[in-house]
Amino acid sequence: MQRALSTHLFANHRLTTVWLERIWNAGIPLVEIFCARQHLDYRNKAQIAELGHWFRDAELKLHSLHAPMYTDEVWGRSGPNSIITITEPVKSKRLDMVDEIKRTLEIAETVPFRYLIQHLGVAWEEYDERKIDYAFSALEEINLFARQRDVEVLLENTPNELASAERLLMFLDVTHLHLNVCFDVGHAHMRGSVENEYRLLKPRIRSTHVHDNNGSDDSHLFPNSGGTIDWTRAMDLLRSAAGQYPLLLELREVAGMPHPLDSARNAFDYLEGLKSPNES
Repeated sequence: MQRALSTHLFANHRLTTVWLERIWNAGIPLVEIFCARQHLDYRNKAQIAELGHWFRDAELKLHSLHAPMYTDEVWGRSGPNSIITITEPVKSKRLDMVDEIKRTLEIAETVPFRYLIQHLGVAWEEYDERKIDYAFSALEEINLFARQRDVEVLLENTPNELASAERLLMFLDVTHLHLNVCFDVGHAHMRGSVENEYRLLKPRIRSTHVHDNNGSDDSHLFPNSGGTIDWTRAMDLLRSAAGQYPLLLELREVAGMPHPLDSARNAFDYLEGLKSPNES
């Protein structure tokens, strides 16, 4: 499995080519950029042009973008209208949110990338059949716009009642949307079983998000640093479809951690070194 890193690790800092150089120098060949406007302002043509110029000559490859979750630069704290969700019931607002996601897809015209990672609803959102129609309407338009730019939309299993593995499969079956998924190990753990969620989604998994937690808080911990995921078993599962997707760490910045990319590299070493007891 190739190593890949989400820039979620330093999403509170402006994304510059210095960070990208550091990722490559840490021995990580693939990156996912997290579209938070304080980090990557997808409306800022100068920032996108700078990244485009750098990536043209870089060995580091842009694997994916994570679709924006907020329109502001303070993680949605500027008010309820700053939250981006494709299950928004008011059509005019939902169209505005779809347009916001399209702005991130336009980056592919400057910096090609393979996947857009998209949430279905927000954290802890309750299930409602009407939301299936809202999300379907939004995803039809997003998916068409993405494919015109050679980007594939992946739905992510998230901690709400719309996007468990079972509900994602039901959504795709009902809507006949031909979409695949990004398998989030930490979110699967919050559903109670990494193994069950993985086995349900396995045929559709095209990318991953790897991070730890205590089973209830979406804390994006470094593996083996206080969470409760059985990483030996999780790595056995991920390796069972080796070659189809990268091992992509989606971690949260830790206050006082002096060298986060060194810590990310150590996390890769730890995960890749795990072997189940029946392995020689």
